[in-house]
Amino acid sequence: MNELRSRALLARLVGFATVSRDSNLALVGFVRQYLADLGVECELIYNSERTKANLLASIGPLEPGGVVLSGHTDVVPVDGQAWTVDPFCLSEADGKLFGRGTADMKGYLASVLAAVPMFLASPLRRPVHLAFSYDEEVGCLGVRSLLETLPESIAEPALCLIGEPTQLQPVLGHKGKLAMRCHVRGTACHSAYAPHGVNAIEQAARLIGRLGEIGAWLADPARHDPRFDPAYSTVQVGVIQGGTALNIVPADCRFDFEIRALPDFAPQGVVAQLQGFAEQTLLPAMQAVNGATAIRFEQLSCYPGLATSPKSAAARLVAQLCGSDAFGTVAFGTEGGLFDQAGIPTVVCGPGSMDQGHKPDEYVSVEQMAACDRMMDRLARHLSEPHPFWAEELA
Repeated sequence: MNELRSRALLARLVGFATVSRDSNLALVGFVRQYLADLGVECELIYNSERTKANLLASIGPLEPGGVVLSGHTDVVPVDGQAWTVDPFCLSEADGKLFGRGTADMKGYLASVLAAVPMFLASPLRRPVHLAFSYDEEVGCLGVRSLLETLPESIAEPALCLIGEPTQLQPVLGHKGKLAMRCHVRGTACHSAYAPHGVNAIEQAARLIGRLGEIGAWLADPARHDPRFDPAYSTVQVGVIQGGTALNIVPADCRFDFEIRALPDFAPQGVVAQLQGFAEQTLLPAMQAVNGATAIRFEQLSCYPGLATSPKSAAARLVAQLCGSDAFGTVAFGTEGGLFDQAGIPTVVCGPGSMDQGHKPDEYVSVEQMAACDRMMDRLARHLSEPHPFWAEELA
């Protein structure tokens, strides 16, 4: 068996501990130098603190109809996980490549980078664009500034191919996500005189109960979309904090909740319902005790869902590239909805499985990596064709 083309680059990428809370500049610097050594220029788009950066590079003619290969450089933490191997040193056993980010999603980035010499040697008629972003794992944050630069940096692409792990099956849809924090300000007093205070935890509990009612409404079969699992938009509370001692009526409580929304559902409507309940039902009674009490909502992160048509040129192209038209959806989110909102048709397809992502001893199989390398070869051939079918449809 031939040596896996992308293995050495995957080892280098895994070696950078790019947990979202930390900088990704060492990895980005390595990629920038790797591309420069091959004669490819790239643009870095930094965050405001200049501690992180997106990377954008193009190979081929400055023509419309190219393909954006998008992926994120950050990974989730390994804290508290029972790894049996070094998470930031690639290891191999039984046809599997272990390390944090191998599946999600440095395997795809390594395959893309390993294909660059082949892209350069191909008679490309339309370009390949490399779009590597930061902080995807904490709300698709970095890619937003990258998308702002695209209209000035590249000609209109025909497709964005996001390499999240789908076992190289084409994924056309996923839910969006809205993450919120609710702050409840009550009034403290001795618990023996509880009616003289406003218990912030109790008010937060009433709000959480209202979220449960909204969640049940969303779960009604009339609102189902069978393409997704679960087949409806969901609401859940993940964190709650409040109180200082049992004999003190708590003055403060906060909780974090999220809405995982079907692509055609606006999650802001859930927040509006909860705000209405707070303002019309809870606050009047709270402020009758103390006018300084309050309920405040804060958005933590938000990204839209994705719903690409299976009849689109983008879907047909990816089906040819990966050798499958078994179009599906995934439960996790990606930056795909943001590319779609920017007018770039988007499909998710990459090596590995999210069943291994975010877990100890994360891995991607050698077989999946080899198949992704072959997908890059087919992409080069497609972009070298004089009259690809998708160019006419997008003209």
